[in-house]
Parts: sequence; structure tokens; C-alpha cells
Amino acid sequence: MRNTRVVLLRRPTDRATPDHFSVETEELGALEEGDVRVAVEYISIDAAARTMLRGEGFHRQTGIGETIPSHGVGRVIESNDEALPVGQAVRGRFGSQSVADLPASKLEALDDSLGPISLHLGVLSGSTGVTAWIGLREVAKPQHGDVFVVSAAAGAVGSVAGQIAKKDGARVIGIAGGPDKVAHLVDVLGFDDAIDYKNSDVAERLRELAPDGVNGFFDNVGGPILDAVLDNLAMHARVTICGAISQYDDMDNVTGPSMYLRLAERQSRMEGFAYFHFADRIPAAMEELAGWVADGSITLPETVLDGIERFPEALEVMFTGGNLGKLLVKI
Repeated sequence: MRNTRVVLLRRPTDRATPDHFSVETEELGALEEGDVRVAVEYISIDAAARTMLRGEGFHRQTGIGETIPSHGVGRVIESNDEALPVGQAVRGRFGSQSVADLPASKLEALDDSLGPISLHLGVLSGSTGVTAWIGLREVAKPQHGDVFVVSAAAGAVGSVAGQIAKKDGARVIGIAGGPDKVAHLVDVLGFDDAIDYKNSDVAERLRELAPDGVNGFFDNVGGPILDAVLDNLAMHARVTICGAISQYDDMDNVTGPSMYLRLAERQSRMEGFAYFHFADRIPAAMEELAGWVADGSITLPETVLDGIERFPEALEVMFTGGNLGKLLVKI
């Protein structure tokens, strides 16, 4: 059997482009005792993938010549563990490749009765749905009637976060790039308003849409958008830092918020989080998210690129804002 994988050819110093990667094919040997062989169906494209390409940072770093890390879902095609028989749907850290051999202990068996297996990389995954749930329920905690703003709102985490805030009774304003995404937020996801940061002055639109200030902000972007919202905070506001995709291409020169003194002036707070720091809450998150998927009250569109060789292109799509909802590569 042959495996096709994407490896890091050279380390990017700014934007990662296709020439930083190589697509290689290799022959697979016999399966080791206790291992499981998985035909990967989808891999998740996440913002963290960019930080892993650096030589240092928060996430484990990718070595030159190594397979690019990624989470994926697929089905067992060969097994040396009776708990994971052939045909079982599984999720794991497969890497960006078409076939993955892993110890059974590193894989999670999936219930694929809720819908497409790709759901387990979107609404039902740690890096997407669970992150949004924990960010809202454990950190941001929007109250009924709050004006709640979400940046990168048409992306995977932002889409889910905004819908949860609506369920909690907030008036939700999404920030996204382009008229199609703005329309999607309002017309499909049920946001109350949306701001097109590519064609509008974000600070000015916030003053129009939230004249009494913003009570909660769920930020995935950082940079000037974070400053614009900080400058429009209400008293006792809550700012939740989930990510900062505007900064990941140049982590040696991160631009901090220049309007942070608004936190002191308005007796507000800013708190960051990562979902794995709330391990005891993950089961509750998964249970509620699964219920919403089952009843159709939360939806997450997918942008899917076909073919493992398109991983480098998919990473570019992520950082140029070309995706709507969850970004995936279908193997």
C-alpha cells in the first residue's frame, strides 16, 4: 500500500506558500503489533498549523522533512486491535497524509450516526465546536441582552461561538470579510448584525450598531480589529481571546493592542483560554453540541478542497480568509 503525505520542505519566515512544502509518496510496510491502519478521509485545516511551522512557539513544532501535523477522521482498513475493527470510524492526529498507522490507544472511535464523518472535525471537534462552547460557557459567559461581538465570525470557531451567544440571549454582531460572508452571518446563522471589515470602518460601524458599547467580545483575529472593539467597550465588558490569526505569519513581531487602557477605564477584563485547560468540561460540551446538531439548531458550513496535494493551498485559503465555516481537505 502507498501513502501520500505533505512534508515541510523549508521553514517559512512570513507567509507560508506552496513552495515551502513537498508532496511525497511512500510504500507502507507491515502493520506493527497493536497498531491500526486508517484510510484518512478528511483533515482539518486550523490556524494552529501555521504556528507549528515555526522553529519555536506554543505548539509542537514541525521538523524539516516531517509530515505536517493535522487532525483527521477516517476509517480503519487494517487492525491489530480488536477494539477497533475494520470499518470503524476514528479520529486522531493523523498528519497530512492519505494513510496513517497509529497505536490504537491514540485513536478515538466515532459515532457516525449523527451525520457526515466530517462533523467530527467541525462542530463536534475540540479545536472548533468544543473551543467555541468552552470559550462562551466558561470564559465569556454572555448574559441575556448583552451586545456580543465575534471576530472571524464566518470562520469555523466564530460561526459556532456566535450561534451559542444567540442561544444565550445576546445580541450578536459578527465581523467578517466580504459581503457574502456578512450576508451568511445574518441570513443563515441568525446573527443580529454583521460588519464587513474589508469595506467598512469597524470602529465607526460598532459605534453605530452598539451606541452603548460592547459587553462581550470573542476575538479570533487580534491586531486593529481587537483595538477597534476595545475602543468601544461598555463598562464591565468581557473580552475573550481565542486566537489571533492576523499575527501568526510573523510571531516575532506580534502587534499588541494599543487600546488596552480601555480595560482599566471601563472596569473591564480580558482573558485568554485554550479548550484543553478545561478537560473536565469537554464531555458536557460534546453532549450539548451533539444535541444541537441532532435538532438542527446549530449549523456549520464546510469549505472543502479535494486532494491531499492541496493542503498547501488550503493553508493559504485559511490565512487569506477564503473559507466559509470549517476548512477541510478531502483525501
